[in-house]
Amino acid sequence: MFIRALLIGLFSCVACLSPAIASDVKKDQATVDEFLRSDVAKKFHDSAYAYAVFPTIGKGGIGIGGAHGSGGVYQGGKKIGDTKMTQVTVGFQLGGQAYSQIIYFEDKRALDDFTGGNFEFGAQATAIAITSSAGASAGTEGASASANTTQAETDYYKGMIVLTMGKGGLMYEASLGGQKYSYTPVK
Repeated sequence: MFIRALLIGLFSCVACLSPAIASDVKKDQATVDEFLRSDVAKKFHDSAYAYAVFPTIGKGGIGIGGAHGSGGVYQGGKKIGDTKMTQVTVGFQLGGQAYSQIIYFEDKRALDDFTGGNFEFGAQATAIAITSSAGASAGTEGASASANTTQAETDYYKGMIVLTMGKGGLMYEASLGGQKYSYTPVK
């Protein structure tokens, strides 16, 4: 019963941190502009087939955690749909944070994989953490940011690459494993 109440409270808090409505194109663009201060993001933005952007993802946990965020999917500069990310984690974790995320799709196949239904990243997937104030600062999620990003850290994995940028908070735990994404096309 206690665990159930804790989960309900946790997911209520996470839902409040991140809007669950259709994405706002202006907020999406402001987030993209913030990412484009990084040379790493520019590299992918200029050549990507499409991308999904999440202006704010709220994440929190005490042993059991969760995250949620809403965003938009864009192709050729035009919004083609809305997307939501949900994550449930169990393990050593404590705290809460908010961050932005952008997923670049290398080609049509990668976009189709993402938009084809409920998509989930596997445990081996990693994200590149971008600092908003440094041009080329990046590192693997969970590691300290560094300007010495290797080529292997900045290549597509299965046609996708995930970039994140912290907005605030402090949390011990950072992974993509277990992140599920849903997609709804624009009507």
